[in-house]
Amino acid sequence: MIDIHSHILPGVDDGAQTIEDSLDLAREAVREGINKIIATPHHKNGKYENRKLDIIREVAELNEILKIEEISLEVLPGQETRIYGEIIQDYKLGEIVTLNDGGNYLFIELPSTHVPRYTEQLLVDIQFERLTPIIVHPERNQELLQNPDLLYHFVKNGALTQVTAASVSGAFGKTIQNFSIQLVEYNLTHFIASDAHHIKSRSFKMNEAFDVIEKKFGVDWIDLFLDNAELLVQGKSVYREIPEKIRKRKFLGIL
Repeated sequence: MIDIHSHILPGVDDGAQTIEDSLDLAREAVREGINKIIATPHHKNGKYENRKLDIIREVAELNEILKIEEISLEVLPGQETRIYGEIIQDYKLGEIVTLNDGGNYLFIELPSTHVPRYTEQLLVDIQFERLTPIIVHPERNQELLQNPDLLYHFVKNGALTQVTAASVSGAFGKTIQNFSIQLVEYNLTHFIASDAHHIKSRSFKMNEAFDVIEKKFGVDWIDLFLDNAELLVQGKSVYREIPEKIRKRKFLGIL
C-alpha cells in the first residue's frame, strides 16, 4: 500500500519533530501495510516553508536511516503547498516539488475556513502547465462543507481530491465523516491518504478508513483508491469516475 500524504520528515513542520518520531511513524506505517510513503511537508502556509531541493535532500537522508534501521519503507518526495497566487511562478523557479518529483501531480491545500476567490482560475492555470492539482482534505474546509457544489465544479473541471483516512474513520467528528463518505459516494474524491503527523494523536488510520468504505461501497472502491496511489507514483493517469453533485436533501441528512 502507498500513502501519498504524510509529515514524516523530522523537524520541518508540525509533524515528526525528531528522527525518533520519524522512525516511530515509519514502523507504524509498515504495521499498517504501507511500503511506500510520500513525505509532504507544509509549504507557504504562513508558518513553514520547505523548498524542493531541501525536501529531496531530507528524503534521501531519511531513506538512508531507514535502511540502517532495517525498516522496509521507502520515502518519496512531495510537498503540501498552501494555495497562493505565485505557485506556478515558483514551480518554474524550482521551489515547488510535485508528488514523487514526477512532474505530474501537485498537492494544493486550501485554508480551513474558506476557498480563496482565485482558486478556480489557479486550478485551471496549473493544468495549463500540464500538472494535475490535487486538493488535499477538502472535507475539512468549512466553505466546501457548506457548499459542496463548489468542489463538484473544481473536480468537473479537472482537479482531483484526496480525503484523509482519519476523516473517513470518524476521528474528526461525525459531520466531517459523513461529508467524507459522500465525497466517495458522489465520485468527488480520488485518493485516501493518512496525513499522518504523530503516532499518538494523528496516526495513519488507513485500514480503519478502508473498512468503513468497504462496508458502505464494497471492495471495488478500495481497489480504486489503492490503484490510484500506485498510478500517481508511476506518473500515470489515475481512475476518475464521473463526478456528481451531492444531493442537498441527502447532504443535510433528510434522506
